Amino acid sequence: MKVSIIGGGGLVGSCAGYALQCGGIVREIALLDVNAELAVGQALDMAHGAPSVADQVIVGGGYEHIPSSDVICITAGLRRKPDESRLDLINRNTDLFVSILDQIKAAGLKDGAIVVVVSNPVDILTYVAAHRLGLPKQKVIGLGTQLDTIRFCSLISAELKAPPTQTKALILGEHGDSMVPIWSSATIAGLPLDKYPGWNPNLANQLFTRTKGSGAEVIKRKGGAGFAVGIAIRDVIESIALNSQKVLPVSSIQEGCYGIRDVALSVPTVVGRCGVVDRHEIDLWPKEVQGLRASGAALRKTLEVVLNRVG
Repeated sequence: MKVSIIGGGGLVGSCAGYALQCGGIVREIALLDVNAELAVGQALDMAHGAPSVADQVIVGGGYEHIPSSDVICITAGLRRKPDESRLDLINRNTDLFVSILDQIKAAGLKDGAIVVVVSNPVDILTYVAAHRLGLPKQKVIGLGTQLDTIRFCSLISAELKAPPTQTKALILGEHGDSMVPIWSSATIAGLPLDKYPGWNPNLANQLFTRTKGSGAEVIKRKGGAGFAVGIAIRDVIESIALNSQKVLPVSSIQEGCYGIRDVALSVPTVVGRCGVVDRHEIDLWPKEVQGLRASGAALRKTLEVVLNRVG
């Protein structure tokens, strides 16, 4: 399998490439960037380590790689300027994203190719990508709340001194302000969270608040997130490459799950070689369902503004 990462010269794109390299699953990784020299440099640095990792082809370049790619991962994006509104940033990122989509379309997509959207606002841009590229809805997957989910699990495990790999909890809905913590199914080592030693209900709001702010905390401390988001991207692409049918909290255009339609957000989604294989409408607490529907409504308002802008 060949994966092309657009924005591969940047922090998120290069970390995603490195995570895929260390995973050793995909055969070829192409890093694409507006700064071609940076993309080639990142690819060269990764390729130097290949003899100790996996037999892979790792290259830098441009859109000439798109027609032979099985997965196109879009990580390119802009950061908010001082005093810039959220909507202004969304408009600027959407303009950049649409230009990338048009170049992808002009290059030509391989039959069956899957587009993985990482650029923010990821839920809005996932919807835009499906419509702009004219792809079947199941072929476009947004990273969604996969990153929020692993951050959530990390904070829970650290607080309770539990093994991170045995800590299971979900964030669903928007990758943004209206995200929804799913406490109803949270477990550690198969034990319901409320039965685990050290847990108390007062921790819930504290841990969720820290989860929502964890991206901003990383940006404040080091300038930008990279490693965790790279791992989150790897989780999604490996499930595609191996047809693992993993259930992941990724974003896709909804067609009725939890009563939500015509907006992209994260629900428990089966991910395989053909993209979105299925969605599971698991039992949630009523307030969690209400939160998901509110998240969809909030996203729809922003989406309408964006669609009126890009057509």
